[in-house]
Amino acid sequence: QVHLAESGGGSVEAGGSLRLSCTISVEMSSFCMGWFRQAPGSEREGVAGIDSDGNTVYADSVKGRFTISLDNAKKTLYLQMNSLKPEDTAMYYCAADGFRPVSMVVAVNGRNGFGYWGQGTQVTVSS
Repeated sequence: QVHLAESGGGSVEAGGSLRLSCTISVEMSSFCMGWFRQAPGSEREGVAGIDSDGNTVYADSVKGRFTISLDNAKKTLYLQMNSLKPEDTAMYYCAADGFRPVSMVVAVNGRNGFGYWGQGTQVTVSS
C-alpha cells in the first residue's frame, strides 16, 4: 500500500516562497507523481508532475515559478514555489500511481488517473 503525506504549507505574502514536501511510504521504480491543488469552489487541478524517467510538466499558471523534484533516496517529492500570488491559495495535494504520461497531471480531469493521494497541505498567499 502506498501512503503519501504532505507538509510545508503555510501563510505567506505575495512574492514569497514555500517548499512543499511529500513523503512516500514505498519506493516506486516506475511511476508518475504530481502536485495538485484545489481552491474553495473549484475543481482539483494539476500543478506539476514528474515521472520515473525524469520528465516534468507544469501548468501554464505556474511555469517559471514552481519547480517539482524528487529525492529517490529520501522517497520525498518536493514542490518549490517562488513568486507566490494570491491566486495560488489552495489546498495542495501530492498524488502518485504507476507509470503513465506525465502530461496527464495537467490534463483536464487528470486527477482521475491517480489512485494514491496525500491528505493535503494548505497554502495561503496574502496580497
